[in-house]
Amino acid sequence: MLKVDVIFEDASLMVLDKPAGMTVNRSDTTGSEKTLQDWTEERLGIRDSIAPPSRPTSESTEHDYEEANREAFYKRGGIVHRLDKETSGIILVAKTEDAFIELLRQFREREVEKSYTALVHGKIVPEEGEISVPVGRLPWNRKRFGIVAGGRDATTEYKVLRYYMMKNEPLTLLQLMPKTGRTHQIRVHLKYLNRPIFADELYGGRKTAREDRKLLQRQFLHASSIKFTHPVTGKRLLYESPISTELSEVLSKFQVI
Repeated sequence: MLKVDVIFEDASLMVLDKPAGMTVNRSDTTGSEKTLQDWTEERLGIRDSIAPPSRPTSESTEHDYEEANREAFYKRGGIVHRLDKETSGIILVAKTEDAFIELLRQFREREVEKSYTALVHGKIVPEEGEISVPVGRLPWNRKRFGIVAGGRDATTEYKVLRYYMMKNEPLTLLQLMPKTGRTHQIRVHLKYLNRPIFADELYGGRKTAREDRKLLQRQFLHASSIKFTHPVTGKRLLYESPISTELSEVLSKFQVI
């Protein structure tokens, strides 16, 4: 099983550093693969547990929503949000039902601030900007997402960190701050700009990704920081994760421009 690093832990939550190659949530397709959910369930002692009975029913929609989230705490092993399998970096895990519900609320109300680091093909200008186009599932390929009519509003802010040159092609190292949390949002937004993430097999183009993967066997996308409010103390917290040695070594192969 891949190694999971604990950046922070207390009685209410854990901030983890997920390695690339680890699937977050268990599903029918993961089979015998060890997921992050397996790790958290073992760590929290809730493996194979059954969620406690729902509290007395109520007419309140808010109550029903809270009860569904209490059940989700057990179904998801306390994991509050997701990262793609090949994306490394910070992920937030609740250790109690109440912490899970409060952290979900913060995500829903867009109070959580996340940033990612990505290497993309091409030179992005201007050096700071915003991508705001709707993202939805492609009708002809339900496993992929794209810019589609009727998609959900999605916004990603970006800032250029550095430019590189790979042979005769420029590359851009970016900091990305998603303001919404749509599936594959960052990857789709960068494809929309015709600046796909380095080694992204799904959105980068088959030929390009094949060449990229001679240097890097995963997409160059890393969840580098998260800022949120502690569900018990109310203190605003910031945690960061530097890019791995693997990603740093790839950058060292390119010329800074």
